[in-house]
Formats: sequence, C-alpha cells, structure tokens
Amino acid sequence: MTLKRPQGPAGTVVTLEHVSRVLADNPLGDPHVRKLSVWLPPQYDQGQQTGGRRFPVLFDLVGFTGSGAAHLNWKPFEDNVAEQAARLVYERRMGPVIIAFPDCFTRLGGNQYINSSAIGRYADYLTRELVPFVDREFRTLASRQHRGCFGKSSGGYGAIIHGMRYPQCWGAIADHSGDCYFDFCYGADWPNTLDELAKYRARPRHAGAVDVRKLEKGAASGQDDGRVRRFLDAFDKRRKLSQAEVHCIMNLCMAATYDPDPRAPNGFRLPFNLETGERIEARWRRWLEHDPINLVRTCRASLKSLQGIFIDCGWRDQYRLHYGARILSKRLAEAGIAHRYEEFDDTHSNIDYRMDVSFPFLYRALKPA
Repeated sequence: MTLKRPQGPAGTVVTLEHVSRVLADNPLGDPHVRKLSVWLPPQYDQGQQTGGRRFPVLFDLVGFTGSGAAHLNWKPFEDNVAEQAARLVYERRMGPVIIAFPDCFTRLGGNQYINSSAIGRYADYLTRELVPFVDREFRTLASRQHRGCFGKSSGGYGAIIHGMRYPQCWGAIADHSGDCYFDFCYGADWPNTLDELAKYRARPRHAGAVDVRKLEKGAASGQDDGRVRRFLDAFDKRRKLSQAEVHCIMNLCMAATYDPDPRAPNGFRLPFNLETGERIEARWRRWLEHDPINLVRTCRASLKSLQGIFIDCGWRDQYRLHYGARILSKRLAEAGIAHRYEEFDDTHSNIDYRMDVSFPFLYRALKPA
C-alpha cells in the first residue's frame, strides 16, 4: 500500500454553530448547541458573485459512537468522506454536491435518528431544523428531489428509516450495512449485555439455594431493578471502555430508542428479563415495530416515491446484518419497490470505501435535469 496523494481541488469545509430548539431540554441533558460541518465542492465558489450555481445536498448519518465531524478527520492511507467526494468529482464519477455532517451524538453513544422520549427528537432535529438551516445558509437545490441522506450501521438504519417515514424531506437514500432483522443483529448480543449488567446487581451472588421468582421480581416487565442505573453512572466516569461496556451501552441505547416509556426507570424498558434472560415478548414487539424488514408494507408508498434506494452489506458482517439486508431487499422486490442491492467481500468494519459506489448512485438520482 502506498501513501495516498491528493487528486484535484479539495473543496472547502465550513463549520457553523446551530442552536437547536428541538434538542433543548432533551431527557439526557445533551447539548442543544451543536456544530454542523458542511463540505462545499470546488465548484461552489465559481460564479458566486452573480448568485452562483446551486447544488444537490447529502446528509451524512454516522454510525453508533460517531459524530459527523469524525468523517472529516485525517485518515492514513485512505480518504475521509470530504476527500472521497472531492476525488469522485475530480474523476467525473459524479457531479458536485454539498455534504452536511450533523452531530447527533448522545450520552448513550448515539441514536438511531428517530424521535424518542428517552433520548430526544433527532428525526425532528434533522428534518425540521438542520435541513432548512442548510438550505438557508448555502446554495442548495432546496427540494426533496435534490436532497438525500446516507449512512453506515446506525446511520444506514437512519437513512432507510428516513426514506420510509420522511419522504417529504428526502429524494434518495443509501443504506450501508444498516441495522435490520433485529432478531439476529440485536437479539443475539443481549446475553452479553445481561452478563455485563449483572456486575451491577444490588447484592452480590452467593452459592446455594435460589428462589428465582423472588430474584426476578420486577424484571419480568422490563423494569430496571437498579443495575442499569448503576451501570450508566459508572459508564459516565470511565476513562477507558471495554468492548463489553460499549456493546452494553449500545443495547441500552437501542432500548431507549425503540421502547421509551416516561413512566419506567431511566425512561425506557428492557426487552429481556434481567435475571432469567427470557425475552419479554410484549417489549420485543415494540422493537420489531421499528425493524425495517417489518415496515416495507406500511411504508410502500413512501419508498416508491423515492428517486433512488441503495443498500449494501458485506457478506462477512460480524453483526449478521447481511441476513437482514437480504430480507429487506427481498421484501422491497416483493412490494415492487425499485432499489439497488449489492454485497461485497468484507465485514462491518472500515467500509467507507463503499461510498465510491453509493455517492455516484445518489448523485444520479438527485442531480438537476
């Protein structure tokens, strides 16, 4: 592998501060004043004095534990997202676009770009605040026909969900290895989370006879018996996180996303019995209501209105997301919804190079006539 060298003009990154009304007083106490970085293509400055050309715009929805600015960081031996877009424009594989990089990080490590009473109204933040803010501040083609979103993992989930639920805002989407088929991608990891949370039980375990029914009191309804709260408090103080802790906070974030309940401890319910590990079917049904494979039929009209749907996944994805991606593609096909589905020989990790495929696809779908 050789050292990367820049190709063509780089464009410009502008960082603005946005004061959000939607995120003010959010339940996690996260900042409502956020930085928004925006990449402007080299062509943006051409003819600026005479009003200037307008451009399609893409919103980058980053994955869990990420923030938009992370996609602008220097990277060894490969492009960051802005450099990638500049290279693709220079190589004439796509035309110029504006790319916005929202900051949607939360105390729970991120969110799924939907509204949650336990996390905040991040769908509204994007569609009601940032989209019009970008249209005001920059020379965008300010209509859904020329606006798209893309992302990987949680960001891929956000992209497909926004295509399903907010078609008035987006004209095309790209879903890279997005969360899908929750029975596989989340259900299989919850035993590890239960083991991590068990370290925060109120009383230590002792060998001997156990009354399981007494032990599980409250846990069968998805209520926190205090261990989740103790884990979250300890997590806030950590200077170095283990992989188990990161996966635990991720599953708790998903619970807060998919099954919020203002009446429950911490503002959300859990889908598994903390003591027995049994799945709580009533709670799990709340999760499945947000699973993209279960939304195709009810969101068929929204999906058919999109000008482009791109989905891909590595067939060695360690979170088994390729199975969900296949089911999603199958259900889209069965519903008569045009889309492009690709697989590739890789895992879930370090696959931003796949935007070399999705960016030109999105540009073709969103470019002016």
